[in-house]
Amino acid sequence: MEEVHNFASFGLSDELRAAIESLGWTEPTPIQTRAVPPGMEGKDVVGIAQTGTGKTGAFVIPAIERIKAGGGLQFLVLCPTRELAQQVAEDAGELARGSGLRVADIVGGVGYGPQLEALGEGFEIIAATPGRFNDHLERGNVDLSALAVLVLDEADRMLDMGFRPQIEEVLQRSPRSRQTMLYSATMPNGVHALALQVTRDPVWVEATPEGTTAEGIEELVYTVKPEMKVELLVQLLESSEWDQVLVFTRTKAGADALRGRLDSGGIRADTMHSDRRMEHRVRALDRFAKGTIRVLVATDVAQRGLDVEGISHVVNFDVPTDPEDYVHRIGRTGRAGAAGCAVTFVTGAEFGYLKSIEHRLGRRLERVSIPEFDYSGSSQSGEDQGQQRSRSGRSMGRKSAADLSDEELAELLDLSK
Repeated sequence: MEEVHNFASFGLSDELRAAIESLGWTEPTPIQTRAVPPGMEGKDVVGIAQTGTGKTGAFVIPAIERIKAGGGLQFLVLCPTRELAQQVAEDAGELARGSGLRVADIVGGVGYGPQLEALGEGFEIIAATPGRFNDHLERGNVDLSALAVLVLDEADRMLDMGFRPQIEEVLQRSPRSRQTMLYSATMPNGVHALALQVTRDPVWVEATPEGTTAEGIEELVYTVKPEMKVELLVQLLESSEWDQVLVFTRTKAGADALRGRLDSGGIRADTMHSDRRMEHRVRALDRFAKGTIRVLVATDVAQRGLDVEGISHVVNFDVPTDPEDYVHRIGRTGRAGAAGCAVTFVTGAEFGYLKSIEHRLGRRLERVSIPEFDYSGSSQSGEDQGQQRSRSGRSMGRKSAADLSDEELAELLDLSK
């Protein structure tokens, strides 16, 4: 397939081209270049694409060109999280400007009233989470008879979250003549099998090799004592280059505790996790997007569903236990070709998780050592030491084995903790 290098080459309608221009998009991303043409031809598409690659545009652009205002629900996107569904709906609304197409999100955690109104009036475009959409489906609130395009976005995540029964219910009630597009950041056996099940002779497109991170993201690993993580984060936040920072913790309690520590230190922060009410999560995201707060502390609820321009740094305060989560977390920075930095704090007990990530990526992540924070590192083999560098502006000292205390040496040798 010959690749195009501008949106005009797609043969889009004047309204859609104007909407794209108003968004400031100047040229298609690689996944858009490869997915839009077959999508506009009505072909099924299976796309392997990470967050930040422009995949939403890759399926929304062709779908908008294939549906008509006043025809009822014709374009449905199923997403794993509320945040992602709302973001897809927002993007679709921007791209549908001037077309007369109406867009709504159908998600849990909010009232039914506006959703019933959108479904009752036959809004043409719906972005939904499987649970709430199936709730409406079972209540008889949804008419899928005119559905022309079905998209399964972040399919791997939806399967991980146990949404396969809901997906299959939607598939069974959808017209067989529909166009189906499935997008996933990874293609494990379960997702591959689903793709073969739901599509017909699909065009397979890929923006980046599976399991890789987006270009333009600097990735750094700080080896740190567990009790010094907060102090290290605060010191790094003192840098003027750390403008808009997304911090991931492993637990909801950890996110709340870290936010409290940052607030007490005069650093404006908020949290996003599943224990917070929907309106509070929306408010936190809005404050972060507008720059009212500098730091958003989140659990993995935000790793794929959050789309904010200008995130300068992503911090893995806790190392993700699943290597794929590392890829998705750091994909929140360096989006759409912009530069970004991903920082991971690693303690001795977390070193095994780091090695799993590096094995999955097929490369070694650069280490940074600040002596007063470093746990005197189980990560520092002889070949590593020459590659350490300073980010503190201070001289970088290291301890040899002879300089370690008995406690430090025990920690160095015990990686099973």
